Amino acid sequence: MRDVAIIGVKNTKFGELWDRSFRDVVVEAGVGAVSDAGVVGEKIDSMFVGNMSGGQFVEQEHIGALIADYSGLAKDIHVPSTRVEAACASGGLALRQGIYAVASGMDDIVIAAGAEKMTDVPSPKASSALAAAADREWEGIMGATFPGLYSMVAKLHMHKYGTTSEQLAEVAVKNHHNGQHNPIAQYKSPITVESVLNSIMVADPLHIFDCSPITDGASAVVLAPADVAHEYTDTPIYVKATAQASDTIALHDRRDITTLDASVAAGKRAYEMAKMQPKNIDLVEVHDCFTIAEICAIEDLGFAKKGEGGIVTQNGETAIGGRIPVNTSGGLKSCGHPVGATGVKQAVEIVEQLRGEAGKRQVDGAEVGMTHNVGGSGATAVVHIFSRNR
Repeated sequence: MRDVAIIGVKNTKFGELWDRSFRDVVVEAGVGAVSDAGVVGEKIDSMFVGNMSGGQFVEQEHIGALIADYSGLAKDIHVPSTRVEAACASGGLALRQGIYAVASGMDDIVIAAGAEKMTDVPSPKASSALAAAADREWEGIMGATFPGLYSMVAKLHMHKYGTTSEQLAEVAVKNHHNGQHNPIAQYKSPITVESVLNSIMVADPLHIFDCSPITDGASAVVLAPADVAHEYTDTPIYVKATAQASDTIALHDRRDITTLDASVAAGKRAYEMAKMQPKNIDLVEVHDCFTIAEICAIEDLGFAKKGEGGIVTQNGETAIGGRIPVNTSGGLKSCGHPVGATGVKQAVEIVEQLRGEAGKRQVDGAEVGMTHNVGGSGATAVVHIFSRNR
């Protein structure tokens, strides 16, 4: 297996992009990443595109072919393009498939992208589309939504470990603080603990400011064999680990709903592959679809002891300048969550950090970064580790 590097990246703006179509945003991301890498279309061997629910959000299936077509890669050069779906982990899994393609030697230059256009349908339809990532027969049909499912996680975490609503709110406050410095972020306004606690209750104990938004956007990276990466860029970022794990799709079948066992397993596999430990990671982008999800994630990945994620956050250890900066991009909460794109956006953020290009949200001396992308309530978890050094 060959070592793999990222040689180009691009995010579109995230938000309610009323004047942009699905194909507009994904082409912008792909063309931007290719331009950043300095490659031409004829050099691209394949594409993998994360998309959760184009059929429900924009009534478009056959996403892989659509994107190849509108990227100018279908006619004449006929680049193979594959859609990848794993709910909200679709982007992370598309990246993993792209890494496999290069590492195996089957392909040399590969685009891994993710895209979602979620605001073209009314909110109830968007909620229904998202609910399809849970167990429709045993959860969705009973009226369970993702805020409801994660509220149960939060309630039990509070009961078992003493986590407070204030600690949940601190996650949102930190991520909005980071997001205000991210030019692509959906929400750039700082918030306070008080404003989180006084916002509308969605599913007790989760307020609206504890929840990630409905978002449009796309992200892309270009992958190449590490041996030739310097032919394209002076700052290649190397893939040190790619790992995936699964768990039951329904929350009620889990061993312990306050621990995402798929996150734990994927994290362990990634650490083993990279020959690293949590102490070797300089920053991490985790899947904070809800504030409780970030607290669980930093525990599951070994950055906090079980039950202490809220305390670690409240103490500022996960802020930029803290012991382990978490979600420097603003996370899903502030940057936004176009579900098919999120896992790739996380990788773009880590690449920009390791290149030293993150501006006011830059983590000083960052050498190694991690991404953590979750599908549904934890049935899929994808973890990557990246480094400045091969």
